[in-house]
Amino acid sequence: MDTDRHYLSALFEPASIAIIGASEKEGSIGRRITRNLLHSGYSGELHLVNRRHAKIFDYATHKSPAELPSRVELAIICTASDNVLDTVAACAKAGVRSAIVLTAGYAQIGAGVTAMHREIGEIARRHGMRVLGPDSLGFLRPAAKINATQLGAPTVLGSVALISQSSGLFSAALDWGATSSMGCSLAVSMGTECDVDFGEVLDYLVSDHRTESIFLFIESIKNARRFMSALRAAARCKPVLLIKIGRNATTARARLTQRHNALGADDVFDAALRRAGVVRVDTLAQMQAAAVALFSRFRPRGNRLAVIVNGSGPGIMALDRASDLHIPMAQLLPETLSKLARELPVHWLPENPIDIFSDADPARYATAIAACLADSRVDGLMVVVAPHAQTDALAIAQDLADASTNSDKPILACWLGGHRLHSAIEALHAAGIPTFRTPEPAVELFSHLSAYYRAQQLLMQTAAATSEKQPSRLESAQLVIENALHEGRQSLSSMEAKAVLAAFRIPIAQTVVARSATEAMVLAEEIGLPVVMKISSPDIRQKTDCGGVRLNLTDLATIRDSYAAMIKEVKRCRPDATIEGISIEPMVQKEHGRELMIGMFCDPVFGPTISFGLGGAEGEVDGRGERNERAVALPPLNPFLVADMLRSSRISTRLGEFRKMPPVSMDALQIVLLRISELVCELPWIKSLSINPLIIDEHGAIAVDSHIDIAIPPPGFGRYDHVAIHPYPAHLVSHFATPDGESITLRPIRPEDAAMEQAFVQKLSPNSRYLRFMNTIRELSPMQLVRLTQIDYDRELAFVAILDHSTPVTEIGVARYVTNPDGQSCEFAIVIADAWQGKGLARRLMTQLIEAARDRGLKFMTGDFLCENSRMIRFAQSFGFEIGAHPDDGTLMHGVLPLTD
Repeated sequence: MDTDRHYLSALFEPASIAIIGASEKEGSIGRRITRNLLHSGYSGELHLVNRRHAKIFDYATHKSPAELPSRVELAIICTASDNVLDTVAACAKAGVRSAIVLTAGYAQIGAGVTAMHREIGEIARRHGMRVLGPDSLGFLRPAAKINATQLGAPTVLGSVALISQSSGLFSAALDWGATSSMGCSLAVSMGTECDVDFGEVLDYLVSDHRTESIFLFIESIKNARRFMSALRAAARCKPVLLIKIGRNATTARARLTQRHNALGADDVFDAALRRAGVVRVDTLAQMQAAAVALFSRFRPRGNRLAVIVNGSGPGIMALDRASDLHIPMAQLLPETLSKLARELPVHWLPENPIDIFSDADPARYATAIAACLADSRVDGLMVVVAPHAQTDALAIAQDLADASTNSDKPILACWLGGHRLHSAIEALHAAGIPTFRTPEPAVELFSHLSAYYRAQQLLMQTAAATSEKQPSRLESAQLVIENALHEGRQSLSSMEAKAVLAAFRIPIAQTVVARSATEAMVLAEEIGLPVVMKISSPDIRQKTDCGGVRLNLTDLATIRDSYAAMIKEVKRCRPDATIEGISIEPMVQKEHGRELMIGMFCDPVFGPTISFGLGGAEGEVDGRGERNERAVALPPLNPFLVADMLRSSRISTRLGEFRKMPPVSMDALQIVLLRISELVCELPWIKSLSINPLIIDEHGAIAVDSHIDIAIPPPGFGRYDHVAIHPYPAHLVSHFATPDGESITLRPIRPEDAAMEQAFVQKLSPNSRYLRFMNTIRELSPMQLVRLTQIDYDRELAFVAILDHSTPVTEIGVARYVTNPDGQSCEFAIVIADAWQGKGLARRLMTQLIEAARDRGLKFMTGDFLCENSRMIRFAQSFGFEIGAHPDDGTLMHGVLPLTD
């Protein structure tokens, strides 16, 4: 399962290359590509194709792809734009495995160009040829000595991979890399992505041992699910830094007119990156600085910063920037403050930034540095040195370098000034300490470092779609929605919306609909005065805008008169609306209540997104909450992710002690958000949802008003295909007991199972390990452990068998499949603890794995087995696998199981 060559290897590590449109003509793409490849030292087969010239740079040429002597792995297409389609088709028919279309001009707007992109993609899929581009600048692969770019960039070997949708940033980054000490493992210019997309190249980099870190320049996302899947997989293994071009709608839309992709909200993009474990930076300079720090040994555990300065001015500059970025200054421990008070001048103020005065010598700096690094409340340290007359900048730098060797906290240096500090800055660089000339970029870097730490925590979260403890009444919610769709409606009535919320155990205000003034009075008496009256119409969302809400009605006469007045006013304001009557609800009055808005909207790129913000008059908008500060998160959520979402909202301060009111019940708010997440994951018919207001106080929360828009999902939608992040598949958990009474759980693997998985592999016999991994490993490497436990449930699945009453928790078997690049088939592997072999556990695991693959819509399951593993071969045959010789490896047998009838 782990031995196959990646399907993009033919593109990025080709054994043979053909340049279609090779040329000696000055200024042509064909000339630049040919010379770059020849000068880079590529040692594989190189074929030049030119229909007019017999030789190019003394190399014999071929007239067309059909004349190539052998099946070529990569064709680089440099022909004129009007010949590109025919050239792509000719390469596909000649059996070329992959191609790059470098020809310019295909990013321009127009239906003809869009159709051309589509046709290139269809040719690629029909013939199994992968195509990068059009409008790509090519790629650079120094280890293979390939410069297949239009640039004269030197092939500097390194461990940083670069993927860019922007040709300008691609060129700039290569130029920067060539002049710095940071070479690249792979640099790819994506072009317009008619076939190979961002997510697939990311997926290639996950398993690329030459790549230790990844830089991304992104303009837009074509396939959010595949992008998130690949991005999360990459970030689990390697630091990923990203620049998103187009933060606001105007600049983003200008680029999207060229890329033909949807425009999503920038805060939703940020939320997606947090879930992916990725750090977003704004500039190339920030990316360069963050790269130096992230690829060092320093790993922050939080975002509390301590700053040491020898003058108040730079300290205030650092404090201002930290405030802008919501980076808290560390509150130093009392013992730290006491130590500093003893060692520093008597007029020192116990504050952070720690001003040790302009006459500070190296000893005073060393004291402050040691105290801060020892303080458990300090997550990172920034040391600022201004060159006063008595400042020994070099000695301070050397002391800081020494201190850094004994600490794993991030240390940043800011040496203000110029030529006087040159030797000190060189000493800091030699120690691997990021160094800046002003405080602000140093604070920005620490912000990125702490964001990386936080993002990695979020990445580790596996949230289930549903709660096992309190299951929802899913069927009743589905019936409400299906009935509305059957009637041709796109919105639920207020009562229907509340019925859906109630099915997911979200507290709602009792609601009944009156269809006459008399009925309104009767129902109001039954509910109990005072009441609220609201127009009931699936066509009216903003009820207050058309006189459709009356609050705190305390007597029946007012209720009677209000009924007729409301109907008249709403008909005048919205003559097109269907009016079902007027809903009667209790007047929810909470002395300490806050009005919130919780919603869901469908982002054009990332799909269903949960939003949270102020409610009532301040939040009387749709689920997007665009009139007030909002926090957003992608479902599914768990308690950790909900807490992060609430922390990221500026209105969270209103939820604590506020204006002499006690804090609200955060547990109640968390429960509502978790149940909204469950609702969003399980009901793909919902296109938008708004609870406004949700009134919450110290005792609990209640949904007072709600609105839900619905639509029929596209045909062929899987259970969770509508969300960008596949939930933890809790519905696949099962339990059984062995004949001798052992209780065993079969469940999908989770990231926190890493230690358990390592122990399981270590306890396998050498023979069992060899038969599973086809080599003599004794334990899993850190990279293997991450890949086997931090999986993407959208494209792979692993069931672990666990003894229920063991201490510590003991794994006794695991079966997994990984979806192949064709999206139609998967490859499986299974291994059972030696003591449990022959007891039927493997059959249970395999049966559950096959059923899960079937439910996912996969058509075939395959497996490779060592020829001597006769027991495994018989086991596979018992499930219906057809076994034959492996097409590429004589030591293996290959099995195929059809999953469809």
